[in-house]
Amino acid sequence: MFIFVDVAPALAQPVPDILVAQQQKRRTLFDLLFGEEPQAAPPVEQPRRVQPRQQEQRQQPRQEPQQQQRRREAPAAAAPPPKPTVEKAADATKLAVFGDSMAVDLAKALERFYAEDPNLVVIDQGVGDSGFVRQDHFNWTAEVEEEIAEGSFDLAVVIIGLNDRQEIKAEGETLEPLSEQWSRLYQGRITEFLQKLRAARKPVLWVGLPPMSKNDYSTAISQINAIQRLASFSGGAEFLDIYERFVGEDGKYATYGPDVNGQNARMRRDDGIHFSSAGADKLAFYVSQSLRTFYRGGGVSVAVADPLAGTDAAAMLRPPFQGLGQIRLLEVAGAIIPLNRAPARAGDLLTATGAPSPAPAFTLDQLMNAPMGRVDAFGVGIDPEAVPADNGASPL
Repeated sequence: MFIFVDVAPALAQPVPDILVAQQQKRRTLFDLLFGEEPQAAPPVEQPRRVQPRQQEQRQQPRQEPQQQQRRREAPAAAAPPPKPTVEKAADATKLAVFGDSMAVDLAKALERFYAEDPNLVVIDQGVGDSGFVRQDHFNWTAEVEEEIAEGSFDLAVVIIGLNDRQEIKAEGETLEPLSEQWSRLYQGRITEFLQKLRAARKPVLWVGLPPMSKNDYSTAISQINAIQRLASFSGGAEFLDIYERFVGEDGKYATYGPDVNGQNARMRRDDGIHFSSAGADKLAFYVSQSLRTFYRGGGVSVAVADPLAGTDAAAMLRPPFQGLGQIRLLEVAGAIIPLNRAPARAGDLLTATGAPSPAPAFTLDQLMNAPMGRVDAFGVGIDPEAVPADNGASPL
C-alpha cells in the first residue's frame, strides 16, 4: 500500500531565505513538511577583549627557552682586582713554620695575613705525616739543627702531633701510646728539639692542637697537647692554647664557628681533623697576636737582650713568665722580691743615697713641737717668736 502526499501546494509557497551562519541549523525537506523543532537560543559568544596597542607594547615578550638558558649562563659580576703584591724587604724577619700537615695550612694562612707586611717573610717548613714518634721516618731535631746552621729563619712557630698517637720503639722496646714511659720519652724528644732552638737564641711559639671530631682520637690529642704544654714551658717556648677557640657551646668539636669577621663559617674540613681556609685564617690571627711578643713590625725586631749573657747563670733553665714570653720576662725580672726579705720599717726616714745624715733622728717631742712652716708641722706648729728663750730656769 502506497500513500501519496501532494507536496505541490507546499512547494508553491515562497521559500524564505536561508541564512547560513555558524550558529544557525540548516533547514531540510522534513522541516518544510512537519515544521521546525523549537531550538534553544544559540549561545551568545562573549566578545574578546582586545588590549590597546600601548598595553601590548608594555608587556614583555615571552622568552624562548634558548634565551632563558642564556640568561642563566650570564657571567656574574666581575671580581675585584687582586691586591698588588708587596715586595719583601731584604732584611725582613723570617718566620719559619715547623710541623706536620696542619703546619702547612697554617703557613699558607700566615702568608695571607702578612701579605702586605714587607718586613716579615713566612717560610713553610711543614712536612706531612711527620711527628716526634717516628724519627726513622723524619727526625725533627736533626732537621731544625740544619736549618739553624743555615740561618734560614729568625722566628719559629711549631704545630705538630696529628700522627703521634702510635707506638714508640726505643732500645728494643715497644712503648704503648700515652703510657707513662711513652709520655716521658715523647716529652724528652720535644725538649731536645726546643733546646736546639734555645741555644741558637730563636724565639719559639708552640701552637697547641684543636679538638677532633672522633671522641677517642680527640681524647688522645688532648693528652698529647698537655705533654706539649709541659715540654714547651720547660724548654723556654711560648705556648698558645687554641683548644677552646674551636669548640661549640657544649665544649666539644664544632665544624662551624665564627670567623675573623664574626660571621658563622665552616672552620674544619670533612675529615674532622684539618682546618678549612676560614679556620686557618682564624688560627693565623691568634698566632699573630702571640707573635707581637717577638715581632712588632718595622724590620727585624727579635733581638732579645739577656742581662745574664756571659755569666754562669746564662746556661740555667729559665722558663718564661707564663703568658708573656721571653722578652717580657726580662722586663719584669728586676721587680721580683724574695719572700724571705724583711720589709723596711715604715717609720724609717728616707735619706739621699750616699748623703750623710745631717742630724740624729727626730724624737717624738720634736715632731710634736715642730715650728710653723716646717713640713712636719701639719698646720699646728709653734711660733718661734712666741716661745720664751730658755734661760736655764726650772719650770714651775
